[in-house]
Amino acid sequence: MSGPSGPVSRNGPDSAKNASSTSPTPRRTLKHVGKPKEERNENVVPLRRCERKNDGPMKGFARWFVKHQIGLSFNLLALLFLAHGMPRAREHTSKYFTLSYYNPQSREYGLGANDSYLVAFFIVLFTLLRAATMEYVLAPFARSRGIAKQKDVTRFSEQAWLLLYYTVFWPLGVYIYRNSPSWLNLTELWTNWPNRELPGLLKGYILAQFAFWLQQLIVIHIEDRRKDHWQMFSHHIVTSTLIFAAYRQGYVRVGNLILVLMDVVDIFLPVAKCLKYMGFTTLCDVVFALFMISWVIARHILYMLVCWSIWDHIPKVISPGCYYSTVGENRGPFPPPTEKAFKLFLEPLWDNEAPLCFNETVQYSFLAMLLFLQGLTVMWFCMILRVAVKVIRGGSAEDSRSDDEADEVEDEDDFVLEEAQPLEQEVGVGEIDLKNWERRTRAKRTAAATTATGVSLPGHSDRKELLGRIGCEKQVE
Repeated sequence: MSGPSGPVSRNGPDSAKNASSTSPTPRRTLKHVGKPKEERNENVVPLRRCERKNDGPMKGFARWFVKHQIGLSFNLLALLFLAHGMPRAREHTSKYFTLSYYNPQSREYGLGANDSYLVAFFIVLFTLLRAATMEYVLAPFARSRGIAKQKDVTRFSEQAWLLLYYTVFWPLGVYIYRNSPSWLNLTELWTNWPNRELPGLLKGYILAQFAFWLQQLIVIHIEDRRKDHWQMFSHHIVTSTLIFAAYRQGYVRVGNLILVLMDVVDIFLPVAKCLKYMGFTTLCDVVFALFMISWVIARHILYMLVCWSIWDHIPKVISPGCYYSTVGENRGPFPPPTEKAFKLFLEPLWDNEAPLCFNETVQYSFLAMLLFLQGLTVMWFCMILRVAVKVIRGGSAEDSRSDDEADEVEDEDDFVLEEAQPLEQEVGVGEIDLKNWERRTRAKRTAAATTATGVSLPGHSDRKELLGRIGCEKQVE
């Protein structure tokens, strides 16, 4: 196999002429990790592995999960459906597909431990839909729209998936809120508390949203990290906790309203990002302006009105004490038991028979978590303002939360290298078609300049070409 052996691959025809009278100079190779310079063998070809030196077990597991998430989730669901086909197993498998605790008298659904089965089903289903839609629908669409870089294709697919999700669940949440007693009436958020039975649509909506945010905790650890990774992680933890606590404590109406206020913003942002990746810069800036307006109204005005309602309306509507909510009946308030207030707040999260108690501890616990989320949104809004200033000055709307890893130029020291014996046979200079080789080298250098990093460093195209020819080129993930 002929190839870039000898000096021709590095220096072109001029050096080839000199090489006709002298012995070939050694090939220039990548640095060999773990060996001093004086001990390196310059006559061997280094192999580039696909893992970084600092990759730990969790990072390796994340890469493995990304590659196999479609197969894993599909096989889990297939096994579940196959088991459901067995009559003896349906009593157990039906919990994964249907809402539990139906009350024929009220035609509503209660709460209980069996709800966790449906949540688990939704998590696996969202994982399958997300990965399959991104790989087989959104990524091909991105490439058809001229998006060439693999990193941009991935980012476009991630944002387009979020757009699909929120365009389904935001209108559904608005429909539920529109048909609830609390429509445009904050006081009604707290009336008839505690009612632990819910309409089927509302219960399914809350459980699906809870599953989505739990699945986002997985997604945030398999995507490339952003600079605000820990802020996003904290946001997902608090959001999941709030949804679960509101569901179990009987505050589902306010949970529905907060999700509606949050989700509307998450429609505009993915649209703006997708337009940016497709090259519609002007339209992206327009949508970004709409995103900013919706952010301020939904997350800093209406959201704070809900927080104010917790502060002002709850004490006026709900009397302090403990309530026992049974099928079709609410009894209370009774004086709180002798247990500590913190235990009274936590016990109903897993015990259906435990009383639902209201006091200042419960009130301020919910308010503190909501204000924590508000603090995060204020921080992110400061980043949004920076982008807005950039747009006003003539730039384009781009997410300032750049990747920690993916946006950086990959350095050869970031990867584990090992030596291998040369796989190419040394040939004489006279046997090489220099003009043809020069044309191919120039073309491949041009192609190398448009790789995922978007940066061309001196010598990288030749090295990358050499690695590709021996089958060791780093895989783009």
